[in-house]
Amino acid sequence: MKKIHVIAVLFLSLAIYAPVKAQDANACMQDLSIFAEFAKVKNYKSAYEPWKRVRQECPSINAAVFSYGERILKDLIKNGTPEEAEASKKDLILLYDDWITYFPTKRNVSVTGDIMSKKAQALLDYKMADLKNVYNTFDEAFKKDPESFTNPKLLYNYFKTLYDRYKAADQEVTMELLFEKYEEVSEKFDIEGTKLSKKLDVILKKEEAGTALSSRETRNKRVYNINSNAIGTFLSNLDAIIAKEATCENLIPLYQRNFEANKTDVIWLKRAASRMDSKECSDDLLFVTLVEALHALDPSADSAYYLGLLNDKRGNSTDALKYYEESITLETDNYKKAKILLKIANKFKASGRKTSARSYARKALNFQPSLGRAYLLIANLYADSANDCGDTQFNKRAVYWLAAKEALKAGNVNSSLKKIAKQTADSYNGRAPSKTDIFTEGNEGTTITFSCWINSSIKVPSL
Repeated sequence: MKKIHVIAVLFLSLAIYAPVKAQDANACMQDLSIFAEFAKVKNYKSAYEPWKRVRQECPSINAAVFSYGERILKDLIKNGTPEEAEASKKDLILLYDDWITYFPTKRNVSVTGDIMSKKAQALLDYKMADLKNVYNTFDEAFKKDPESFTNPKLLYNYFKTLYDRYKAADQEVTMELLFEKYEEVSEKFDIEGTKLSKKLDVILKKEEAGTALSSRETRNKRVYNINSNAIGTFLSNLDAIIAKEATCENLIPLYQRNFEANKTDVIWLKRAASRMDSKECSDDLLFVTLVEALHALDPSADSAYYLGLLNDKRGNSTDALKYYEESITLETDNYKKAKILLKIANKFKASGRKTSARSYARKALNFQPSLGRAYLLIANLYADSANDCGDTQFNKRAVYWLAAKEALKAGNVNSSLKKIAKQTADSYNGRAPSKTDIFTEGNEGTTITFSCWINSSIKVPSL
């Protein structure tokens, strides 16, 4: 009898509790809908109270609790009273922690790196932690989930906090650690840039074929260009701050000191050789040692390229070309292949081999149509040949029109180069014949052919 009584009480409790829970869930859904609508129109003040109730009562109901919550709290930090702002800063940090707890994935893909890097940025922006703690938070995000840690500004600040610690003479931050982190972060920029280039190139090829873009493709192209521009800007900033430390005077003794410990580490050898090459330290014997060790361990596109470079420096142009071609053959990724081809084009340009430089630049564009720097290289090659092409002074200067035309292509395929492409084109057009010159010559609309190595033509502009 007693057992029946206990069961009856249990059922009665469930009957009372179930409607209460259902009522709570309904209230949460209503508040969710209310704050989401306010947040969508940026009325964060009205969104705050219903959002706060949902966060307290049912934080796991929807990821919007956190995505909109971030905006609501940031608005309070910016526009609230001093007391509200301070409280919201602390709350924002807690929000990021809870976000990872309740919604660590989006469409079954981890977003932990993205959320944690935002937390690090908030700690930095609002001066809520010292540089070491900010860096450690960024570092944890990068190590736990690099796939979703993609924001260019945050990637830059990840390295910048370490650099600032180095400049402040933090004993934990050695020059070796600084260079290692630079390589890791710049490689991440390269990965994200390549992903965008692949998406953009699909659209560029469609445009080149004369096919009209859909509204979605037009929108995507704009987004890809904006993101590509951000990557280019922050990578440039990254390179600018490391340039002060990554000099041959610093690099050579550092790599000499660490070579024995790392001579079987392929990644270390690649990074060391790459850094020495980019900083023009490749005349040092250490570069030869690095390249030979790398090629013996892992014959690859990179090591073959460096062997080509070494032979070029020794004047063995035939062997150099053989290794360059081997490098291209060994590389299977088209975008990495394009970068190698552009590197080779630049080496040929530096040695005055203009035809070869243009040829390799165009090969690079075949593999990556959005590689705007290849067009800038070709433009520069043409501009440098102004005095060598053309049979009259007018025709010699007309080469600059051709150079300007190539320069503008760089900005058309890569928006991060738009500014420099326009500046370069304007500079070349400024050296080309003026309207007065065209009027005096009386050759408006005629075609000028350059029979030198350029082997191309340009139409004289209309007045």
